[in-house]
Amino acid sequence: MQKFLVVRTDRIGDVILTLPTLKALKENFKDAEVTLLLRSYTSELADGLADTVIYDKEDKPKPFFEILNEIRRRHFDTAIVAYPRFRIALLLWLAGIPVRVGTGYRWYSFLFNKRVYEHRKTVKKHEAEYNLSLLKAIGCEIPEKPEVQLELSEQQRKTAIVLRHNLGISVTDKMIILHPGSGGSALNWKPEKFSQLATELIRQGFKVVISGGIQEAELVKDVANKSDAKVKSFISTLSLKEFAAFIQTAKLFIANSTGPLHIAASVGTPVIGFYPPIKVMSPKRWGPLTDKKILFVPEQGLCPKCKGDECKCDDRMELIKVEDVVEAAIKLINNE
Repeated sequence: MQKFLVVRTDRIGDVILTLPTLKALKENFKDAEVTLLLRSYTSELADGLADTVIYDKEDKPKPFFEILNEIRRRHFDTAIVAYPRFRIALLLWLAGIPVRVGTGYRWYSFLFNKRVYEHRKTVKKHEAEYNLSLLKAIGCEIPEKPEVQLELSEQQRKTAIVLRHNLGISVTDKMIILHPGSGGSALNWKPEKFSQLATELIRQGFKVVISGGIQEAELVKDVANKSDAKVKSFISTLSLKEFAAFIQTAKLFIANSTGPLHIAASVGTPVIGFYPPIKVMSPKRWGPLTDKKILFVPEQGLCPKCKGDECKCDDRMELIKVEDVVEAAIKLINNE
């Protein structure tokens, strides 16, 4: 039995877009044992798909020799590094993993013995496709179209129904979730736009929930306070899969380019996403893996602040109009 370690120690969306590699490994190596090295707060995403090794402790990377010994004890045959960092590359080399697949474009790439020469910043394909390309180095056949589907338990679905009830939203109400926060990896649509959107959607007869994590409580409160009084606020203390189950009960999920947008896509909920006109942040690389989507990207234009380069000013996102988003929301829901 071959033992594979896939490495993705960053955020929610990044991990979700790496999950197709787990499926591809199992399809190519029928007796494979696949493990994912990732952070504790994303570990639930691997449930039912792979074993896990947790990279961090109390929001900090585990001490070097502690994590090294954990990896070494597992006797992996092959490591696939979808999130390359020097510390990771050194750990895998010192752990004595025979085959180490990673980028060929870093100064520490000599620590990988199967090197893949692709610059992700050129954005020639999607992040999930870049992750799958790593498998070609070990002779895998990979799918033309990456797909992700999170498996949810009956208990997680029951938790979602109870939450809807506690928010005063029945199972027959057409619920739309707006998620104004983000991990800070892209430019965002402004909170006041989300407030205006919530008000307009309520006028259209939808039940609207503003969601966010504990660290986004003030943002959620601010968006809700500036919206129609009928809007509901939800500060999530749920696990990721419980939150996924709640999202699955919605007719639509609307957000900036952020991890929960990928969660929504992975449970089959239609999505609307807001992306900046910057190549490395574009939906071509970071779009949700679903056909049930409408993505907004404001036109790139000349900007004196950016001196002719790609505009990276927050004001550029203001070109996305609330009325266009409302129209897109109705279109997606009607198609469903």
